[in-house]
Amino acid sequence: MAKLAFLGLGVMGYPMAGHLAAKGHQVTVYNRSPAKAAAWVAQHGGTSAATPNAAASGADFVMACVGNDDDLRSVCLGPDGAFFGMAKDAIFVDHTTVSAQVTRELAEVAAGQGLGFVDAPVSGGQVGAENGALSIMCGGSQAQYDAAEPVMAAYARICRRLGETGAGQLAKMMNQICIAGLMQGLSEALAFGQKAGLDGAAVVEVISQGAAGSWQMVNRHKTMLEDRFDFGFAVDWMRKDLKICLDTADQIGAAVPVTALVDQFYKDVQLMGGGRNDTSSLIRRLR
Repeated sequence: MAKLAFLGLGVMGYPMAGHLAAKGHQVTVYNRSPAKAAAWVAQHGGTSAATPNAAASGADFVMACVGNDDDLRSVCLGPDGAFFGMAKDAIFVDHTTVSAQVTRELAEVAAGQGLGFVDAPVSGGQVGAENGALSIMCGGSQAQYDAAEPVMAAYARICRRLGETGAGQLAKMMNQICIAGLMQGLSEALAFGQKAGLDGAAVVEVISQGAAGSWQMVNRHKTMLEDRFDFGFAVDWMRKDLKICLDTADQIGAAVPVTALVDQFYKDVQLMGGGRNDTSSLIRRLR
């Protein structure tokens, strides 16, 4: 069992840290809102700390799941940052979805201080985090990944190293590109079926067993048909992720025209007041 710190107790981080505690690890948590950290300790045990530095002190592994590039920098750097509380050879595991650029930047700083760094963004949403069934895409050295993988197994359905530093974040961009196109296609199909007078749930029961089937279809079609959109990953966060995808595509010369279009559709949903709706709310703009 390891001594761990977990930084960021949002809809993903809170249950992920809980799985670590349930496995018997010694977990210290940090959250920007101390009340959330206190609630986690009351539920799962362990301890909380007032700063990332204090949480990371003496930890073998420091896991983070925060909001964006700037949030990640803030919990890593500066006198209150985790890097300055970590012992030499400890490993920082970043589960945040951020740019590959900030990942490489922070990994370089970590290496300069004798620390390990694994970028390990996750997919599977709030349900996957709660059930300990996330897909984890990792970048970093093989040795550091091998050390961190048994810890990440507490909340992983599958965990793979896909290359050197930044590879995990690039893989997560591929994941979000796929989701954007799939969700738009499902939204169009369900809206089409409603206008055609078909029973959408009955149709999905059939077509989900064929070539059109997807996780989104199986897990979101009923709530989409019922106009319920409070199931985890918000449109605001999806647009943050898609901006990372689009900026990176420009940098590497990749064509992602559907992703660029769906990003604008999500902007429409935001303008309709749906920024906190989950990503399946794309169907709202078709009605």
